[in-house]
Amino acid sequence: MIDLSCIPLHLDVNKRTCRAIIETPKGSRNKFRYDRKTRLFMLGGILPEGMIFPFDFGFLPSTLGEDGDPLDIMVMLEAPAQMGCLLEVRLIGVIKAIQTEKKVSKRNDRLLGTAIHSHEHGHLESITDISSPLLSQIEEFFVSYNKQRGKQFQIKDVEGPKKAIKFVKLGIQSLQKAQKEVDEE
Repeated sequence: MIDLSCIPLHLDVNKRTCRAIIETPKGSRNKFRYDRKTRLFMLGGILPEGMIFPFDFGFLPSTLGEDGDPLDIMVMLEAPAQMGCLLEVRLIGVIKAIQTEKKVSKRNDRLLGTAIHSHEHGHLESITDISSPLLSQIEEFFVSYNKQRGKQFQIKDVEGPKKAIKFVKLGIQSLQKAQKEVDEE
């Protein structure tokens, strides 16, 4: 079986589209994560009663974030996608954040996108097109989710699609650099 974290991203800068793999479907209390070693999805935790993922959550293949994992993305789609689903998404923004665990802080930004086939959210071009109450709820989800896991999640800024594209390009470069270092060993 192919390693899903390495499939082509198919980033189209002009359309601001790329591909994402869903780990945790919208409405789930179970947090799943892709395990590269087994190439399977594993249960990574369970949210407390009454708390669910507001939208599909996953990663961008062929990228690497500062936390050592592929870049995270929350994908707005009216119905839950299946775990492992490959979606074409439009990048609409990035939530910049610092995550602290056991007194160690690191950047752990979250991309926001819409599934291009979404009827309800497909018209969104920028994070500024999301209603303030909904964006606030998404931000609060990330804060609460991390708090439940013993981590602090501080939102530093919210940026639009241009910054999201720049962030993805850095994630691509980070992966290429890491692969080059492994190849040179």
